[in-house]
Amino acid sequence: MVLSRTVHSESDVSLHSTFASRYVRTSLPRFKMPEESIPKEAAYQIINDELMLDGNPRLNLASFVTTWMEPECDKLMMAAINKNYVDMDEYPVTTELQNRCVNMIAHLFNAPLGDEETAVGVGTVGSSEAIMLAGLAFKRKWQNKMRALGKPCDKPNIVTGANVQVCWEKFARYFEVELKEVKLSEGYYVMDPDKAVEMVDENTICVAAILGSTLNGEFEDVKRLNDLLVKKNAETGWDTPIHVDAASGGFIAPFIYPELEWDFRLPLVKSINVSGHKYGLVYAGVGWVIWRNKEDLPDELIFHINYLGADQPTFTLNFSKGSNQIIAQYYQLIRLGFEGYKNIMENCQENAMVLKEGLEKTGRFNIVSKDHGVPLVAFSLKDHSQHNEFEISDMLRRFGWIVPAYTMPPDAQHITVLRVVIREDFSRTLAERLVCDIVKVLHELDTLPAKVTAKIEIHEEKGFEVKQTELEVQRKITDFWRKFVADKKKTNGVC
Repeated sequence: MVLSRTVHSESDVSLHSTFASRYVRTSLPRFKMPEESIPKEAAYQIINDELMLDGNPRLNLASFVTTWMEPECDKLMMAAINKNYVDMDEYPVTTELQNRCVNMIAHLFNAPLGDEETAVGVGTVGSSEAIMLAGLAFKRKWQNKMRALGKPCDKPNIVTGANVQVCWEKFARYFEVELKEVKLSEGYYVMDPDKAVEMVDENTICVAAILGSTLNGEFEDVKRLNDLLVKKNAETGWDTPIHVDAASGGFIAPFIYPELEWDFRLPLVKSINVSGHKYGLVYAGVGWVIWRNKEDLPDELIFHINYLGADQPTFTLNFSKGSNQIIAQYYQLIRLGFEGYKNIMENCQENAMVLKEGLEKTGRFNIVSKDHGVPLVAFSLKDHSQHNEFEISDMLRRFGWIVPAYTMPPDAQHITVLRVVIREDFSRTLAERLVCDIVKVLHELDTLPAKVTAKIEIHEEKGFEVKQTELEVQRKITDFWRKFVADKKKTNGVC
């Protein structure tokens, strides 16, 4: 006897395949909450289908952020995903792990700590928050000094290079600090220490040096900056300090450039930030800021709360956040140790050289990045008469690669570069594959008309001067693409 069953509900997921269900076949409102609930399977499938259109994180060569961790660490992170980082009384072991990380990193940066002395530092959401906290400490300490001297303290400034990450501009704007930028020049894309010290005055709360420029990976000369500032401070009676933004280079220099003096070995370096989610090898969401000693972090900036249990000191811009990134950072520090980090950074550097040499063999590119610095390759076309870097970046997406093209800051804005960041999960095989795909793109571009140049020539026929130098043509092409990107509201981000 055959038994039949009547279907009582159109949404009976036991009888409908996922893609035949009405929840997947009809669209949901995009900007309003739907009136009715939907099955969990349908919600998952709808979101998963849309996310398929995202780029592949492993092939996102624009970003410095870690895109792969070991499965064992993934398990630890998932187990801690429901722990609130700020509940120190409820999760004392997590707090202890954070304190261990702070001390490990402080020793890595040669902080002048005694045998029983505890380091001064804090975990943050990333280097942006870390820089905000360090900047606030410098500003408050400068204000206290100026008030004690009976001098005005309403016009603080900070000296940086024009190559700094946007978080420095945010700090200056949000906390009302004048940003004094040292302009770049063609062939020199980092802050010039001599020019930076010339810009220092009595109202300078600190000079920010970058250990690993976002633009080309180059380390700034912190040692020379320190020596010049020591001399100027002695001449003027000021005590202008240094902050080192080691977001990218902080987990590189100690392992493959141990002789380089950039950290707390230099007396004027009072604080350092580093991104755990970059070469600290943790997924996005963790950074660190370390102070030289307690005197460099004004006590009035630290809040004390007790409504979560015991007395808890806190110095952050946010409050609640997950604990899993802190746990992941501790995992990496003890799992890899000094030897492991050194091996990974050396491997990244070697793969960067493979990519660099492959690009040089094409004969089509100038290498803008330096061998000494963050493992990345920044490069630009030698000949811009036919096509430019933005076209190469756009066409590489057809192969799955995300390679950003961008213009340099003032006064080198006429220079356009492509940049490939070499992370732990970017192998030698991928480096060789990328070179092959770039060659294919170049070959295809060579068979196409020069679209941008053609458009510029049309404008020239309508009244612009025709005879131009190669540099003028390059600047016009760059200006054209910048306007094109702005019109399309397309952002080629520098991460």
